[in-house]
Amino acid sequence: MKEKVLSFAKINLFLYVTSKRKDGYHNLYSLMTRIDLCDDIYLDFSAKEMSITCDYPGVPEDESNLALKAAISFYRWLGAMGRKEKKGLSIDIVKRIPPGGGLGGGSSNAAAVLMALNTHFKTPFSTVELMKMGLDLGADVPFFIFGSPAIAKGVGEQLEKVADLKPYYLVLCDPGMASSTAKVYKNIDFRLTLNQKYTINTGLNVPLRGQEFDIQDQMHNDLEESACRLYPEIKETKEEMGLLLEQNVHMTGSGSSLFALFSTRESARKGYDRLLKQWAGSKRKVFLASFN
Repeated sequence: MKEKVLSFAKINLFLYVTSKRKDGYHNLYSLMTRIDLCDDIYLDFSAKEMSITCDYPGVPEDESNLALKAAISFYRWLGAMGRKEKKGLSIDIVKRIPPGGGLGGGSSNAAAVLMALNTHFKTPFSTVELMKMGLDLGADVPFFIFGSPAIAKGVGEQLEKVADLKPYYLVLCDPGMASSTAKVYKNIDFRLTLNQKYTINTGLNVPLRGQEFDIQDQMHNDLEESACRLYPEIKETKEEMGLLLEQNVHMTGSGSSLFALFSTRESARKGYDRLLKQWAGSKRKVFLASFN
């Protein structure tokens, strides 16, 4: 009997690169929230071996897949506790979140597997321990375990809950190509991003509790300029999307996915339908989603 779990995508509502670290990674200041675009993951705990399949072309079906890597890590941690459980799990992923789109699909899959295993084995690990386990897999994994809109600092592991984030609907576009996170970070022009740093200290007013927070006027992504230089398809899609929707369009994470926010589902649906009609037959994919 397979158990189904949902694995949600995320978007970065703002993302500032504050510095480069000695270990080669970058420190961030970002606001992330889950959206209701999701992958379906089917888990078979009765399997005798560890295996993974995915219906999306090009997604690895071996230990380089973060979801399988998460399962292997979980059993290793269990073993370190002295629990000798049978190490078997079949993972089948039905993927809707575009890989390489800055939506955290792989990290979300890993987090979903960790949480499902923790529930299956009667919660041997606390949320904090699961987040630590997740950080070893990828910087975004702890966010999905955290389970709330959050300000992320460091490489993304320092999370602070943002309460009462004003909900929005969004039209999301996959330009039809994946971007390389490593290449986008390597291509950053700090002369451009440093001009934005004052905003972190003076312009952003993020209430962590007590009042509704409207993100609309504080959206920004330091990685967007780098991604657009590397991948002209992102820039072209963003410009065309902005004209068609008559809305500001933003990139999430290191790209390549782009989105626009709408206050109502009706207005988002009209924008979604307009893009579908305009881009019918193209490699671009369009999604209608909302904050989750």
